[in-house]
Amino acid sequence: MTELPRESDNSRKPDDSTESVTPLNGQASVNKMEEVPNVETEQPTPSYKRATAKADKSGTLKKALLALLFLIVVGVIAYGLYKSNQQSAPEVITLQGQMQMEQTSIAAKVSGRIAQILVTEGDTVTVGQQLIEMDSPEINAKINQARAGKQMAQSQLDKAENGARPQEIAQAKAAWQANKAASDLAENTYQRVNRLYEEGLMARQKRDEAYAQYLATQDQTEAARLQYELAMEGTRSEDKSAATAQVAQVDAQLEEALVAKEEANLKSPIAGIVDNVIVNAGEVIGQGVPILTLVNTNDQWVVLNVTESYLNKFAIGQQFTGTIPALSSADKPYTKQFTVYATSTLSDFATWRPTNNDDGFDVRTFEVKARPTTPDARIRSGMSVVVRIDPNNQTQE
Repeated sequence: MTELPRESDNSRKPDDSTESVTPLNGQASVNKMEEVPNVETEQPTPSYKRATAKADKSGTLKKALLALLFLIVVGVIAYGLYKSNQQSAPEVITLQGQMQMEQTSIAAKVSGRIAQILVTEGDTVTVGQQLIEMDSPEINAKINQARAGKQMAQSQLDKAENGARPQEIAQAKAAWQANKAASDLAENTYQRVNRLYEEGLMARQKRDEAYAQYLATQDQTEAARLQYELAMEGTRSEDKSAATAQVAQVDAQLEEALVAKEEANLKSPIAGIVDNVIVNAGEVIGQGVPILTLVNTNDQWVVLNVTESYLNKFAIGQQFTGTIPALSSADKPYTKQFTVYATSTLSDFATWRPTNNDDGFDVRTFEVKARPTTPDARIRSGMSVVVRIDPNNQTQE
């Protein structure tokens, strides 16, 4: 214990003092001096501590790998169970249909110029409400012509029904009486001339002339009598029928012109909403050209394209529920109850042909039409309708 400080004191001496020491002792002292500082300054860590740290780290890594492997195995098992349940669960089929409404195109039956349009798009109209007012001079001219013809035909009929006027009857009677007097005079003249001829006092030529004059006056008298009787009797029934038919014909022409004028002022044939106004005021349109379109909001239906695999859920008279996105909100979907009333095949989508029994058959598509139980005036033609089919449920959403 007392030698260590002595050795340390010797270490602090100069180098020349150390050289005076004997080589053996000096070598030993030098070695001792070199070993002491090494012990004090380095102080290395024992080897058993490093081995323990490495072992702890390796164990932690193994535990982490085992935990990760366990989680992977559990995840794979859970995913397999999820896919298995998903495949076994029935898939909900979603169909998209389209709303349609009765649409009527209003066209002009006669040509003319549009004077005024009395409705605008979106207006609600009733049956018989005037929509368009047209100006057609040709129709007005036909009306005036038909009225003039009717007056002329009616006067002819009145004349046939009333017969001759009293003045005409009196004139015919006077003519008959005048011819009768001339005939009597001619007869007396002939008799006197004939007696003179028989006595030899008159030439035969004179007698023949008197006889010819007598016959002529008789014929004139008979013609005047018949004219008088005709005036008294009036017009024949055939002439009256002809005059009546003429009046009816002119009445039909006048009615046709009036109907054309009425049709020029277009009126609504149905109750509904004005969907589109095609023309403008002042335009000249021809016969049969569409002017505007009307839709009947009370006649609505939805059209769905359904494969025959799910056609049993859309039988005639069966009801289903559809959602109309255009009228739905974020928190409240707009649903409507529909009733199927018609189905028809669509040959353009698939052709029915038998194949291998193991492969099944080609599936055809049918067009299904259904009406809402209660029409809604907010529904417009072209709105989408979403229908969901649950294969395990008899009702649709």
